[in-house]
Amino acid sequence: MYDPQGTGKVLFVVFAAMAEVERECIHRRTLIGLDAAAANDNHGGRPSAINGDMLAVALRRCEAEESVTSIARHLGIGRCTLYRTPAAYDEAAETTDTPRVAEH
Repeated sequence: MYDPQGTGKVLFVVFAAMAEVERECIHRRTLIGLDAAAANDNHGGRPSAINGDMLAVALRRCEAEESVTSIARHLGIGRCTLYRTPAAYDEAAETTDTPRVAEH
């Protein structure tokens, strides 16, 4: 039971200091782990739903004026995924001079 007078207050301050030190240690170890993972080319996060081959297929099918819905269904991804990756489309368009997926 917490007693705001005397020993309870001292005990609370000691536990608070221990918790703060532990938090700093956890933070430091987390940063060390992230640096080690980055050195091994392992970056966290969800893997990309679309890779380069899938992007190439999507762009070819878009050139053939196929609907985005059928392209997404064929690739097994959502339509939004095709719309949400404009950087990938722009990069592919710059390298292959192909148009971006347009809304149909």
